[in-house]
Amino acid sequence: MVSVEDIGSFPYPFGEHDVYRYSNNAIPLNPPIAIEVTESYIEEMNMKRELLKKHHERCYHSESHTMDAQWETLDLILHQLAEYYPENFKLITNDDHWIFTNLQTGEKQSFTFGDHETLDMEPLDFAGRHVQEDLILMMQRDGDLFLDAAQLCFPANWSLFFDAGMSFKEIHKPIPGFQSESLDDRILQFLMRIEAGNPWWRKNWSLMAGNRLDTSLETFAEWGQARKKVTNENVGEFVHLRVEVQKLFRLPKSNGILFTIHSHMIPLEKFIQHTPWLEQFSAILHELPEFIADYKGISMYCEVVLEYLEKELEKR
Repeated sequence: MVSVEDIGSFPYPFGEHDVYRYSNNAIPLNPPIAIEVTESYIEEMNMKRELLKKHHERCYHSESHTMDAQWETLDLILHQLAEYYPENFKLITNDDHWIFTNLQTGEKQSFTFGDHETLDMEPLDFAGRHVQEDLILMMQRDGDLFLDAAQLCFPANWSLFFDAGMSFKEIHKPIPGFQSESLDDRILQFLMRIEAGNPWWRKNWSLMAGNRLDTSLETFAEWGQARKKVTNENVGEFVHLRVEVQKLFRLPKSNGILFTIHSHMIPLEKFIQHTPWLEQFSAILHELPEFIADYKGISMYCEVVLEYLEKELEKR
């Protein structure tokens, strides 16, 4: 399962500093677009739909009270697809009668907006089958945020089935250092202050042994062993930098937060073609605290990656 991208379009995840720590690095999203259609669209749609067909229980979850937020999400997603990618998507709305056409997949769907019985599936599930992003709905109540609905096909080492219904702090509790200096509380307060019409975004990164997008905890036995297969000979081709572009939208009617995640991957040998990226990534990895490397799952082969980066630097 692979989605390798060109270096020119790859979302470089690091800022100006040669140090990486957990932080609230979200910035205002301008233009306010929740989705992005790339050259891997059809490939990733096929992956998603196959996963949803075979493993719907671990790739999709919803609570009944999220239905209004799901329709808001579908509204936002379908309108943005038609507005920003008119050559690939069409949307006709006549009051509550909507017709959505996906010209890339050759699909056309008529339905009554707000009436889930006119769709073959829930609105969030439908919207997620037409975008490369994973779609997470965090519902706000009692001064907290809860993961109450999601379509998640490309998780980076976590489980929707396990985390469903959890609060924000419960979900992030396993991250080492996340509770120090009340970082978890400060990020939660930031999220709950997000306003409708003012979305935010951030990038997160990790290294992967292999190029698989679906790295759910349930399938760890299938991809976890790859970490033992990193060698000096294959590291540049085999190890990939994985970057998640994460966007946060307040839904004005339901007051939920839509969290979209677009996962990008590129092999190290391609990523380091740009020398400034090689220099900064090498510095960051050299300085990276052990507890972060452990949580990101790269400790087992980190030294091999560092040796590879140092040899490449010597060539420049």
